Amino acid sequence: MTTPRLRGQAAGKASLPVVEGRVQDSQGRPIAGVVVSLEGADAGHPIVSTTNAQGRFRFEAVSAGSYTLHAKLDGYQEGREGPFVLHEHEAKSITLLLEKAQTQGTAKDAPGTVEFSDEPVFTVAGVTDTTALGGHGSDRVLPSSNAVVKDAASLAREPNRQPGAAARDTDYSGPASEAAIRAMLAREDNADLHARLAEIEESEGRPLEAVEEYQRAAEIQPSEPHVFAWGAELLLHRAFEPAIEVFTKGRRLYPQSSRMLLGLGAARFAQGSKEEAGQIFLEACDLNPADPTPYLFLGRLQATENVEPPGWADRMKRFVSLHPESAMAHYFYAVALMKQIRNQQNFDAAETELKTALKIDPRLGNAYLQLGILRSEREDFPGAITAFQKAVETTPLPDEAHYRLAQVYRRMGEAGKAAKEIELFKQISEQKNKEADRERHEIQQFVYTLRGPTSSSRTTDSKPQ
Repeated sequence: MTTPRLRGQAAGKASLPVVEGRVQDSQGRPIAGVVVSLEGADAGHPIVSTTNAQGRFRFEAVSAGSYTLHAKLDGYQEGREGPFVLHEHEAKSITLLLEKAQTQGTAKDAPGTVEFSDEPVFTVAGVTDTTALGGHGSDRVLPSSNAVVKDAASLAREPNRQPGAAARDTDYSGPASEAAIRAMLAREDNADLHARLAEIEESEGRPLEAVEEYQRAAEIQPSEPHVFAWGAELLLHRAFEPAIEVFTKGRRLYPQSSRMLLGLGAARFAQGSKEEAGQIFLEACDLNPADPTPYLFLGRLQATENVEPPGWADRMKRFVSLHPESAMAHYFYAVALMKQIRNQQNFDAAETELKTALKIDPRLGNAYLQLGILRSEREDFPGAITAFQKAVETTPLPDEAHYRLAQVYRRMGEAGKAAKEIELFKQISEQKNKEADRERHEIQQFVYTLRGPTSSSRTTDSKPQ
């Protein structure tokens, strides 16, 4: 195996692997001055760097091979990631968590137990109509962030696949009424019973009671399902700072849980920190590359960006290679290619991916929309019109397709058709806004108080876009 090294020669440097990332504390705050070392087969010759004010580090032009990443700073426990395999041309992004060093006599992390290191720094005090408080993040990404939040919260309903995490107690499996569960809880304070009661509370429209039950379940038994369900409930009701705290702690306890990362990334994105969310989703893609779910979250975020950040196209290419049967894989890879350097080769490859996606799923309206955009840039106006019309047919509330059609008709000098499409665009946009307002009214938002610094603290590298 090749010993890692930095190469000074300019030739070939761009094609060599890169390892970059961020070091942060359990509250998500960046830590500067951390000594980060990248060790390969020859542990005696690591590559060493120090994090900047934003907690960032970067190793460029690293040889392909197997590595372990270490992070050390006085007053903190050592952070570690790996071993992991770094392939040629790969850009790998890693976020390392550093915990404060424990004082003597602390019984945390005793064998066979898993605990939170401290009490939550928040208290959920009530609920309110979300429209009264406004949105978090920019208006431009709000609809996408709402979708990402709902998708992440829905992962709480998925079976737990976390290795070694405690499963539900089979003695309390099966349906039971709220009264029966409360009667059992009166006899035994059981985590699974609290979780089942929380599900009932949420389904009955009592989210405040639900989050209290999820919290109690996680405190009694901080298994991966219980911790994630607690964070997901907070996330669903737009308590982003508390959700970030819970997911960050869950990530520390269950570093192999991809949905814990996805919950954290969704909360960051909804809060307006798109760059931070992107790095977290990239990490989730690398945690279990065969799992398609993280790529779908990354694709959602990708749709809000005007450019393609480093590493995203590589992940989507891998998504296609691992799941060639997935229409969304081909669609997201095409979008990534279109956002890279505008050249004929990329456009041809993107068109091929879009056509493949549509062959797999002829009802994928967004693929028709992107195909129309691509053809418009090539000034293939008849082809663009055909694609946009198919997007109108296959997309619910296709406001953008009508707007794009209007642009094409204007360029062709057909003012009457352009005006008609603009009118349809306005009507559908108004309808979408009304539906978004209705949805915000339906979701009660948690009102919470904070008792100290939280993971939402703004840093210079995670400002709302």
